[in-house]
Amino acid sequence: MRKFAFVLALLGAPAYASGLKIEVAGEANGVIEIDLLEDVAPGHVTQITSLAADGKYDGVVFHRVIEGFMAQTGDVKFGVPGGDMRMAGMGGSDLPDLKAEFSDISFERGVVGMARSQDPNSANSQFFIMFAPGTFLDGQYTVVGKVTSGLDVLDAIKRGEGRNGSVIGEPDRMEKVTVID
Repeated sequence: MRKFAFVLALLGAPAYASGLKIEVAGEANGVIEIDLLEDVAPGHVTQITSLAADGKYDGVVFHRVIEGFMAQTGDVKFGVPGGDMRMAGMGGSDLPDLKAEFSDISFERGVVGMARSQDPNSANSQFFIMFAPGTFLDGQYTVVGKVTSGLDVLDAIKRGEGRNGSVIGEPDRMEKVTVID
């Protein structure tokens, strides 16, 4: 990834960050680090890193967590404690929705994908991290990264209930999200 960013810099293109450091607080406490795949999903990575750099992800909850599947977060509009948590997962950011950037990368454990509505071109700020393989998502959701450390923290995130995995009570949250090299 660093080589790719270096080449872009030489070509006068904007340099992309290569990862995110997510400090998780709640039942799970610790750090999850993600290698962002800017060569696979440049538009999505640019949007995520912009939101992170602006502090928009700080304090945002993991609102949908399904055992054996994934943990979803990133609703910067409704996913902040103090608001109506029943709305968490219904919002995005003030930035425009993104055109899908599908790839042949499989949704394995630790893969990070962008959440969206029925419209493939509706991803905005929300993303999910896979607890286990979910190959049925392959080619239908944009892959943006892979966890490089902190799978133990991911595994400790408070699980939701029911088919949709809504977290009841106090959800875990991304206390601080930092763009890293």
